[in-house]
Amino acid sequence: MLAKANFALFVLLSCFLASSWGFLEHDSWINIDLHHSLSPSRPEHFTHRGNISIPSLNAGLSTVLQNELSDSELEDMKTLSKQNGFYRLKATVTYPNGNTQRFLTSSKACSLLASQFNDVLWISLDAYGFVTGITASQDPAPNSSGCSPEDLAQVKEKRFRSDVIIRHAELAPVPDTGSFIQKYEREREARERGEVRDNRGFFAKYWMYIVPVVLLVFISGATNQDAAK
Repeated sequence: MLAKANFALFVLLSCFLASSWGFLEHDSWINIDLHHSLSPSRPEHFTHRGNISIPSLNAGLSTVLQNELSDSELEDMKTLSKQNGFYRLKATVTYPNGNTQRFLTSSKACSLLASQFNDVLWISLDAYGFVTGITASQDPAPNSSGCSPEDLAQVKEKRFRSDVIIRHAELAPVPDTGSFIQKYEREREARERGEVRDNRGFFAKYWMYIVPVVLLVFISGATNQDAAK
């Protein structure tokens, strides 16, 4: 009985842990500071772009505040695009306990200009609410054909319009422990009562006896043929 109880407890505990890995047991908040690199001559120099506040990771709600680009920063972006350079975004995540994480993502400057500074910020979370990655993507504006000098000259927009999408860790499949325990108990009790039936076919039951006999007959026949010759 003790072994039975320990086994059932182990299976139920495994089920509980497997299910808890698929969602946030306790909701929390995070704050994300955004800095970007715009200068073609100083790629290591980052300036403040804005802030993302997420009060509920489960709900996925967010508040985005972003700075408008200055005229010189817009010209830097155009120069970076002409050089086929990369726009670099640095995100610093702050948790309620004060811990921080830093992520760096990049994309073509041309893509950001072609989208008129409309981008999507993807925030990936693990099952415990920790950020595992932050990436930015852009969709070109419908009437934009690329980043030719004519296209760049028409870009006047200087405000970022960002959508924030939170991606949670996928829920792992949970085993059907109830049915497994019931089946295990029925089989164990049947073995104790000697009621386990062997439903295998004839050959599956007695192959270890049939195969040696067939081999002996085959060898005997081959020997007789050699003797006759």
